[in-house]
Amino acid sequence: MTKTKDKTTRLSDTMNKQVANFSVLYMKLHHYHWYVKGENFFTLHVKFEELYNEAAQHVDTIAERMLALGAKPASTLEETLKRASIKEAMDEESANDMVQTLVDDVTTICSELSEGITMAEDQEDEPTADLFTEIRASLEKHGWMLRAYLAS
Repeated sequence: MTKTKDKTTRLSDTMNKQVANFSVLYMKLHHYHWYVKGENFFTLHVKFEELYNEAAQHVDTIAERMLALGAKPASTLEETLKRASIKEAMDEESANDMVQTLVDDVTTICSELSEGITMAEDQEDEPTADLFTEIRASLEKHGWMLRAYLAS
């Protein structure tokens, strides 16, 4: 495999990991939306819905970028769970546990997006670098808000 093809494959794998991560995050946020309980139910129920709608957009946008580049996005549950670096929701999590898990997931995804930005820039693939940068900026803001929630 040539160096260029190897780099392209690594970037595709990185993009596919994010398709998988946002697919898992989408389901996790639905789970949280449905099962959150307690005094902050109304606040978190709405926030989780906002976040799962955004996660769905990210899945589609990254997958479509991959298709435009001739790559194949993960599209089965088996492949998604194998590729994702974040884990599915657990049963019986408290509201604070849900938020802390999301903070951890956002931190993981942001770190991986940073690596993807560097890879894309190295290949002079500015559209992919820009896409990852935009997603990372949004996630960093959500992470800040979720950490602020936990500090209350």
